[in-house]
Amino acid sequence: QVQLVESGGGSVQAGGSLRLSCEASGYFYNNYCVGWFRQVPGKEREGVALIDNNGSITYAASVKGRFTISTDNAKSTLYLPMNSLKAEDTAMYYCAGDPPPVCPCVFSYRGQGTQVTGSS
Repeated sequence: QVQLVESGGGSVQAGGSLRLSCEASGYFYNNYCVGWFRQVPGKEREGVALIDNNGSITYAASVKGRFTISTDNAKSTLYLPMNSLKAEDTAMYYCAGDPPPVCPCVFSYRGQGTQVTGSS
């Protein structure tokens, strides 16, 4: 059974930093169809940082240069260090992924989320 568990969320003042982690069990990231999403109540889910089936990374324009996605396959953990946080980064952040050979990525596996709150 696949399980993704996020951690590292919290409240931080504008300009601060957080690092989100997502530990997987029963699943290996392997830089294939993995990513971080965020969602605010009443709004659509937004892809924040995504690694596709070719290992290419895409960032939302609003976080480019501030957030960085990375994986540690030995620890089955996905990371998202977030710097220069803004109030508009406030959202529930989710990690998600697909097992190979799913293509294109649909991010069928998903964690419960961790809340990030940026205060101005």
